[in-house]
Amino acid sequence: MEENQAVWKTKVHDIIFGHETPAGKAFDLILLFAIISSVAVLMLDSIEELNKEYGALLNGLEWMFTGFFTIEYILRVMTAKRPKHYVKSFFGVIDLISIIPTYLGLFMIGSHYLQIIRTFRLLRIFRILGLSSYVGQANVLGDALKASRQKIIVFFGVVFSINILIGTLMFLIEGPDNGFTSIPTSIYWAIVTMSTVGYGDIAPQTALGQSIASVAMMIAYAIIAVPTGIVTLNLKDAQDKKTEKEKQEKHFCKICNHGISIDSKFCSKCGEFQN
Repeated sequence: MEENQAVWKTKVHDIIFGHETPAGKAFDLILLFAIISSVAVLMLDSIEELNKEYGALLNGLEWMFTGFFTIEYILRVMTAKRPKHYVKSFFGVIDLISIIPTYLGLFMIGSHYLQIIRTFRLLRIFRILGLSSYVGQANVLGDALKASRQKIIVFFGVVFSINILIGTLMFLIEGPDNGFTSIPTSIYWAIVTMSTVGYGDIAPQTALGQSIASVAMMIAYAIIAVPTGIVTLNLKDAQDKKTEKEKQEKHFCKICNHGISIDSKFCSKCGEFQN
């Protein structure tokens, strides 16, 4: 009995987690189709005219896809070699969160629209299509952002303090008569202005207020490039580390000097046997 169960888990694991076998590829394609279809159904359901006429059908399709994803998630947990590792992984968390909104919709109206998070499951296409280099570059970007987080946190702390100061000044100068009804409202204006969005729902009317607004916009142009520079510098460092690691893991063909894996017996370019 236990042996049959082990065989069953192995077969299911190869289908669900395997990307090389025909059955695994077929399952991945079905999964991608289901994800895209469920997101399309969700979008159509948000259109009032379609919801009135086909609401019952769309709701039924939503539950059908949710049932499929629920069974898939349970099977992934049951057949994963390290279930806890899968549950805590990025895809494991996304898989779980993507099915919760439908059930939550039974108690909270409209919460089922949070199913849109299923679009993140499409990131599996990189592994399914063998685009491992994209995953590697995504890791480089992730390392760069991780290395930049402390500098960026400090930077945004300074920027937020500047917004509070400018917002408070505008509240004192312009006042409720010109739309700056409170300090939080004035801070909102400062953030919108310094982010160069400029909705225009609130605007300074006095000469002094317009002068401060001009200074705020000039400051914004000066600081808007700072986080880009921080991430770019760390991105270069992360890429250099990745390149150095790849060099250490490879050696070069004695005939064509093509970089090959240290475990390879033949050169992938010229086919020369490696001693």
